[in-house]
Amino acid sequence: MVEEESNSSMMPKLITFLSSVLQRVAKSNDDLNDNNDSATETQKNSAFHGLTRPSISLQSYLERIFKYANCSNSCFIVAYVYLDRFAQRQPLLPINSYNVHRLLITSVLVAAKFMDDLCYNNAFYARVGGISTREINFLEVDFLFGLGFHLNVTPNTFHTYSSCLQKEMLLLNPPLNNISLLTPQTSLNNKTLLTFQEDEASHHQNHQQVAA
Repeated sequence: MVEEESNSSMMPKLITFLSSVLQRVAKSNDDLNDNNDSATETQKNSAFHGLTRPSISLQSYLERIFKYANCSNSCFIVAYVYLDRFAQRQPLLPINSYNVHRLLITSVLVAAKFMDDLCYNNAFYARVGGISTREINFLEVDFLFGLGFHLNVTPNTFHTYSSCLQKEMLLLNPPLNNISLLTPQTSLNNKTLLTFQEDEASHHQNHQQVAA
């Protein structure tokens, strides 16, 4: 109970950090895409790509999700893991200002379904995210295929991502202006969030057992 209360009090800082990281990655990829017409055309064919940049800031959008989705705190860590996996598996669809909001609401939806015993349905998440139910249904399927249906997050993976965020939060002083994701354990490139190399052996083993 004490741990859960502590985690709840930490969530606003975590949300601020996540939004700042996503914003920085999106901005970096925006700059790259401006010099790569072929990459821009590829991304426009993605279901996550919007015609315009949403007017709502990432932090406000993430705070809205946190306020109304009522999912467990762990979902935001798992959503972060999923976003990183998606970015690594889909190098032609880097996170940018045109797709980050849709990727974010979809990753939280998928994480909530995987992690929580009870969660709101797609129609509710669509209203929270400011999109139609039909669209979020399609985005969910597209996101799952983009992940290769790799949804399992081992305790080691969860704690690695969580520890990275917690260490960064302890090092930062508000306001969060000059954020760096670079720590002794992590590195950043323009297309992904965190280049932590997960142990895929357990995932492949579980997949083979299910297939058998």
